[in-house]
Amino acid sequence: MKKVAFYTLGCKVNTYDTEALAEIFEKEGYTIVNFHEKADVYVINTCTVTNLGDRKSRQMIRKAKKINTDAIIVVAGCYAQTAPEELIKIPEVNLVIGNKDRKNIVGLVEKILERKKDKINAVSNIMKEADFEELSVHEMKGKTRAFIKIQEGCNQFCSYCIIPYARGPIRSRKPESVLKEVKKLAESDYNEVVLTGIHVASYGKDLGQGSLLQLMQEIHKIEEIQRIRLSSLEPRLLTEDFLKSLSELDKFCPHFHISLQSGSDRILKAMKRKYTTAEYKQYVKNVRKYFPLASITTDIMVGFPGEGEEEFQETYHFAKEIAFSKIHVFKYSPRKGTPAAKYPNQVKGEIKEERSKKLIALAEKMEREYYKQFIGTTKKILFEQEVPSRNGYYEGLTDNYIRVFAKSSEDIKGQIKSILLEKIWKDHVEGKLI
Repeated sequence: MKKVAFYTLGCKVNTYDTEALAEIFEKEGYTIVNFHEKADVYVINTCTVTNLGDRKSRQMIRKAKKINTDAIIVVAGCYAQTAPEELIKIPEVNLVIGNKDRKNIVGLVEKILERKKDKINAVSNIMKEADFEELSVHEMKGKTRAFIKIQEGCNQFCSYCIIPYARGPIRSRKPESVLKEVKKLAESDYNEVVLTGIHVASYGKDLGQGSLLQLMQEIHKIEEIQRIRLSSLEPRLLTEDFLKSLSELDKFCPHFHISLQSGSDRILKAMKRKYTTAEYKQYVKNVRKYFPLASITTDIMVGFPGEGEEEFQETYHFAKEIAFSKIHVFKYSPRKGTPAAKYPNQVKGEIKEERSKKLIALAEKMEREYYKQFIGTTKKILFEQEVPSRNGYYEGLTDNYIRVFAKSSEDIKGQIKSILLEKIWKDHVEGKLI
């Protein structure tokens, strides 16, 4: 029996895609093994959002070949889609497949194993793709929350972002297909589903029917599902009407990841973002009107071309004013093929590093402030796993995305338990089982 191993870089969509590819291999008789074990085939599902993602992808390619010099190395995902010619030239790489036609992956691997070919570049033009590629997942191995991909692609074309070129135009998964998968996952005892995609807010627009809200309302009717969570959201989705309807869904988890990128209107315009800081502030106000204790998290980029000290200070003070519960801070990385890569006034690396540290320090302070208001209260936690470094402790998430550790004499993985939140640690809260 042949063995296959996977390594995933990047976003939750990639995590879902890897699970789907693993199921395709399993159906063809392959055994899934840990990436650090000897396998016949290694699949690296790549990310290309930053240069670091590209570099890490190449490192994992070399690492796989060292584990088994006779293995077939497959490169999939966004880096594969945007730079297939570059990757196929890497001596260790046998197959480059990108972000479409992935149902054929095993057949292509078998062709290489039979030595009919040594290298195959199977990447085609994603920009002409009009249909959602149906890949399904029946089990998220090692996970207690089920990620469900409902949408693919992005039409926003922000000036710094390579993803529209890596994922193609927006394509929505048909509602009946999503609901069928949710029901199967519910039968496998998953309590929470996370709806994910490249641009989730655009769900349904290309189908000419249905919307994200309507899809969530249908999922809400599935009795076994106790929690529904959304991944990253476009700010403009958060209208009063949308949020009012969302607040009527008891199973919805009040955690909103609303990408900001910059708190400077001048930089937002250069980024080709579709909102101003005043509009963003109003969207946050809408959220807090219907979800007063919601966790509002975001992404902020430092060092975008032309960002001076004044623009950075605007971002810093805007973030402070919004009072995010968590910020993912990252440094601008020029991506070949995007307009921003050619912009003048590129920011020096040491300045990006300094600004990143300042923003991370602010983020940590705001996170603790957010946690404080819940100390002494009881929250329901979906426990995901044992804490590796602490015997008898389990960790999980509240509905509003606070990571909680609690001690239990029984295995509570995959269960939702009431926990009294007692004290704050660096990046989590300690609690006691009620």
